[in-house]
Amino acid sequence: MPKFRKLVPMLQTKDMDRTVAWYEAVLGFERTGPKADGWCCLSRDGVSIMFMNNAHLGEPCATATQYFTVDDVDALWDGIKGSCQAEWGPENFSYGLREFAIKDPNGYLLSFGSPIGTQPQPN
Repeated sequence: MPKFRKLVPMLQTKDMDRTVAWYEAVLGFERTGPKADGWCCLSRDGVSIMFMNNAHLGEPCATATQYFTVDDVDALWDGIKGSCQAEWGPENFSYGLREFAIKDPNGYLLSFGSPIGTQPQPN
């Protein structure tokens, strides 16, 4: 059976320029891949997310959360909290993760987490 190599979400956006600018400015992603009308790929640290602008699909919507595992959830939150609002957290959960969530300009829920105890401790 062939191996799966990676999964990259492809989400709908009505405003590609606004979406790209937000992911670059707030989360530090860079536009990667070939330039194409109505499509882009954004990447950071080996993590990618794609966006498309397809009028036939209507308004952006998703019932899923885009979950990012990061090495220091508190440092990430400290770096972006002036640019967005938390939907929850950062907080510790009983399943062993420290998480927070935000929404992107399209309304997609983005959750970020690290295993509890793996974040660098202040000196």
